[in-house]
Amino acid sequence: MTSGIERKWSRRVADNTRPTQEIFVTLLMLGVAVVAGSAALASTPEAEQRKPTQGRLPAPVSTPLDNGRTVLAARRLNRAAGTIAVSVLIDSAMEHYRGAFKNKAMYTPLATSALTLLASFHGHRDVAPRAHWARDIVYALAGATGVIGTGFHLYNVGKRPGGFCWQNLFYGAPLGAPVAISLAGMTGFLAERVRDNGPGAPPDVLGLPAGRLVAALTAAGLVGTAMEAGLLHFRGAFHNPAMLLPVTAPPAAAAMLAAAAAGKAERPRRIARWWLRMTALLGVIGVGFHAVGVARNMGGWRNWTQNLQAGPPLPAPPSFTGLALAGLAALGLLQDNPDD
Repeated sequence: MTSGIERKWSRRVADNTRPTQEIFVTLLMLGVAVVAGSAALASTPEAEQRKPTQGRLPAPVSTPLDNGRTVLAARRLNRAAGTIAVSVLIDSAMEHYRGAFKNKAMYTPLATSALTLLASFHGHRDVAPRAHWARDIVYALAGATGVIGTGFHLYNVGKRPGGFCWQNLFYGAPLGAPVAISLAGMTGFLAERVRDNGPGAPPDVLGLPAGRLVAALTAAGLVGTAMEAGLLHFRGAFHNPAMLLPVTAPPAAAAMLAAAAAGKAERPRRIARWWLRMTALLGVIGVGFHAVGVARNMGGWRNWTQNLQAGPPLPAPPSFTGLALAGLAALGLLQDNPDD
């Protein structure tokens, strides 16, 4: 006969292997997040521009060369940089904590991404039509941190037995992770360059049209981030068909954004805008899928201290959201300056 202790242990094992209640709660939270994200992304640039400021009359309608829209585009880019910085901050904190901060330089991306987030929030609140020296320094520091971090990660993978083989690429330091902080820094740096353009002239960066330059950076970032997701999802054998979305939708968004930036027709830009919005939502939905993956591990969320480290990374998907927001800002610049 089965003893009471054995029955109790069997029930505990069954609970750990089938955390269906936790998955249900996760899916419910995901649904709420998707609805909220859809409502936020449904707002058009024109609606944002008509929104009155606190205690003041509504701002006048801007002309294509007015500096008000340029500042608005810069603030959108600040928000995009901040979104990417949040993803980097949490992701690097979790990954480097798992590595026990063996190298003290592993604290650097945490500090840099936190500063980038603060600078982005400051830029989002700033309505002045000029760049801020402190934000420029922080964004440049973020860009340099990503470059140096890539070198550290390359060294980490290369020194392992076997060098640059699939096993080490799967389980060594992720090569694409430091690039994300560089993307946050470059996005914020472009935000300051867009903001620093004087009124009465189309915004440019180093003599190049700002909208097209931001679109090019965003398209490259979407493709690179999709490659990083593809490597990790390949490690997971694409066991869930939804794992194909991060390796197909963002590159398609990058292609549409590049096509919209290359021409002047309104239809490609409208299609790219909606595809970028879906890509931004993909970042929210990806967090939900990763949360389900954590819940399906032994012990579910009750064993969160271990499963957050062993399961799919929760903070990784929002990097797609940040890049999509940057792409939407680029389309706004292209729309406001159709002659570029």
